[in-house]
Amino acid sequence: MKAAFLLLLAAVAQAAKLSADSVKYSIISAKGEPSTKSIVPTEKPSSEVVTLSHDQTLKLSFQVVDKASGKGVQPQQAFLRFYDEQSGEEGIQPVRVTSSGKAKFDLSMAKPPSSLPPTSNAPLHVTLLLGSTSYSPQKLELFKLHVPASHPAPVHPDEAKYHVLPQLAHTFRPDPKLPPRAVSALFTGLVLIVPWSILLVLWLTVSPQVPHLFSPNIIPFTASLGAFEFLLYRYWVDLKLGDVLAYGAVLGVITVFTGRHALANIADRRLGRQM
Repeated sequence: MKAAFLLLLAAVAQAAKLSADSVKYSIISAKGEPSTKSIVPTEKPSSEVVTLSHDQTLKLSFQVVDKASGKGVQPQQAFLRFYDEQSGEEGIQPVRVTSSGKAKFDLSMAKPPSSLPPTSNAPLHVTLLLGSTSYSPQKLELFKLHVPASHPAPVHPDEAKYHVLPQLAHTFRPDPKLPPRAVSALFTGLVLIVPWSILLVLWLTVSPQVPHLFSPNIIPFTASLGAFEFLLYRYWVDLKLGDVLAYGAVLGVITVFTGRHALANIADRRLGRQM
């Protein structure tokens, strides 16, 4: 029974409709000369046309009533919709309705409300939207409103930053071409051979006395120096800097110990001769 009662109540609420009665609008110019006219709102597009200039004010008044009984009703929601069919822009203006259903709205073109959408030469379709829990929603067409075209919005100096930019296309240079390995090896050999050749020529010129150069105590130090030269050659050919530093660190430790041992052996020989 309770469910049936609720369904019956919902059906009655959907059947009840709201309407607007005593709909009047006045156009007041800067001189204060009013021009009042009554209109009949319909659910179909209205043929009534209202034109406002910059110095005129539109005053709209109406009463929301029960369509069946004609008594004043205060709906929970009442809005005026301004819609531009050409641009698709719209604005919604809430309207305050008294307990008796009466409402007023003023539109001054000297200071238009923020709810008024940007306007062009096309008219704004003014619609009254009503909503109540006890009635079905109602949409009533009032008139077509011609107002002066609004000025275009000023361009913000940073607006260009938010436009779509062309896609970035990175262009990378091709890898540098290395000379043939034979050429690299040739010049590496020259770099290694020429200094040693000059050193040997100078040695032959001064005729140094190195009788113990290839002794077991000195040859490790000489070999470590040669290993350093070979490491530089390999670095020039194919080794990377990180590898050279790692191998060089190991050879450096070996060279320090072999050098200390060679110098100590030479010192012992000299001290032995002096004694």
